[in-house]
Amino acid sequence: MMRAPHRMGVYRYEHTEPLFDGRVDIDGVDKPLVSADLISDLFREAAGGGLDIAEYGLTYFVRTFEQDDSPFLALPIFPNRHFRHSALFVNADAGIDHPSDLVGKVVGEFALWGHDPGVWMKGVLHDEYGITPDQMSWVIGGTDHPIPSFDWIPQPVPEGVDVRHAGPDQTLAEMLERGEVDALLSVDVPRAFLDGTSHRIRRLFPDHRTVERDYYERTGIFPMMHAIAVRRELAADAAFMRDLYAGFDEAKTIVQKQYLEGASKQHMSVITPWFSDLFASNRALFGDDWWPYGTSANRTALDTFLRYSHEQGLTRRRLQVEEIVVPALLDT
Repeated sequence: MMRAPHRMGVYRYEHTEPLFDGRVDIDGVDKPLVSADLISDLFREAAGGGLDIAEYGLTYFVRTFEQDDSPFLALPIFPNRHFRHSALFVNADAGIDHPSDLVGKVVGEFALWGHDPGVWMKGVLHDEYGITPDQMSWVIGGTDHPIPSFDWIPQPVPEGVDVRHAGPDQTLAEMLERGEVDALLSVDVPRAFLDGTSHRIRRLFPDHRTVERDYYERTGIFPMMHAIAVRRELAADAAFMRDLYAGFDEAKTIVQKQYLEGASKQHMSVITPWFSDLFASNRALFGDDWWPYGTSANRTALDTFLRYSHEQGLTRRRLQVEEIVVPALLDT
């Protein structure tokens, strides 16, 4: 018997594209799938009840557990990952050459105090360099475009941490350029940095690729930014949850196989120069499944994120992996 269709929203990554173009079909998922140019629009729609299954920023998802009964549980599927040493920018005149130089400085953060890259990087600064968020003051806003406060999710700020929102016409990139903030922690790269038109904005970790690879080799953590959230009432259907998991996994596997098979032709379908060399070095570091799904493969990283969320005052207690993952998929 066919399941009743449920509305699902996911960003169109290369490894989710097979879910959109019909190469992978999941019984019980309404067609067409929902997507958005601005991924936070999917988070907002999920928060408002417009989606039954949704890609959800991990910090947004975790904050729902501050309610008496979170409406969501997570599939152990993480469609967005990124190492975040590259997300920390500084004003070249601010005297910040080492992470310890951030102490006493003003730091801009994109969107909200504790966006996904922010949670990870604050945690890394604490674990690796002994720096805590209360040693800096924080300004929240948009990187190149002003954005209002995200008033549709809880925004806790721990006691002792100085946080304010930028003005309605201010952007963090301009503030960084002028020295009104000393550093910037942002999922968005400042446009002036990308264009090469700024001589004041630089990365704190210029050779971030080397730093990030070293971080992975030491910790085994490839930070996840988003998870697939499902409404708690759907999570009771174990067969549906396994079908959802299998569908996402199949879509990802299709794309990974394309890259693996393309190696024999030096990835001639890919426009990026020297891509085959990058592919080979990534394969040597991560293995053939460099984007693993499942609870077991992600337990360390997910538990670390939950610890960071609690340490940074985003959750009143430290959540456990078993509390947030769909029960039928804890053995994956």
